[in-house]
Amino acid sequence: MAAALGYDGVEVMVWTDAVSQDAGALRGLAEHYGVPVGSIHAPCLLVTQRVWSPDPWERLRRSAVLAEELGAPTVVVHPPFTWQRDYARSFAAGLDRLAAQHPGLRFAVENMYPVRMAGREFVPYQPGWNPTDTGYDAYTLDLSHCAASRSDPLEMADRMGDNLAHIHLGDGTGEGRDEHLVPGRGGQPCGELLASLAGRSFTGSIAVEVSTRRARSRAVREADLRESLEFAREHCAPRLAPSAPPI
Repeated sequence: MAAALGYDGVEVMVWTDAVSQDAGALRGLAEHYGVPVGSIHAPCLLVTQRVWSPDPWERLRRSAVLAEELGAPTVVVHPPFTWQRDYARSFAAGLDRLAAQHPGLRFAVENMYPVRMAGREFVPYQPGWNPTDTGYDAYTLDLSHCAASRSDPLEMADRMGDNLAHIHLGDGTGEGRDEHLVPGRGGQPCGELLASLAGRSFTGSIAVEVSTRRARSRAVREADLRESLEFAREHCAPRLAPSAPPI
């Protein structure tokens, strides 16, 4: 589908699906369809805590190896969960160690959001959902997560500064939950953020991250992904240098 719609590449989220964990299988698909893998999302979701290993450092290490084997320069990683105390205590130093062991890779820590349930709010991440409060060498800016946390993505990008390495492009209404809408269908300044990238000297990549679970058919899913790509190129291409980041 990415090839048919004209995407420049894909981000692979390492999942319980065996193909997402297999460099050879992914390389074969990339070569067959002519669509390279531009980034690897490490298995750091609740449902992927046992992928490869229960040890989060082993999962990150294997994500780095997978990225290197596929020529992807970015590994996306979430902040530790609150119950991962040992991992959280050594998270920043561990990322620095991995970066030294895998030169050429950027471990881009993603902004998350507080969870709201039954009128209560809690933060399931340590030390928090906003990685700029701690400070890292590379960041992933997720616009849908900004909507869920009711934070300003332009201000977030300012705080990330030159360490902004990667973007997850999606939209949200600000209702306090993660929606990953097609950009332009929510209330986030998606176009304004994309238009600002040239002035930020951004050289990373932009991954469309929209939910198509409710699409009634393949045609509807394709239409949503085509609209997302067209939105990104409309707001990026006229303002970026000829070496524009892949979408």
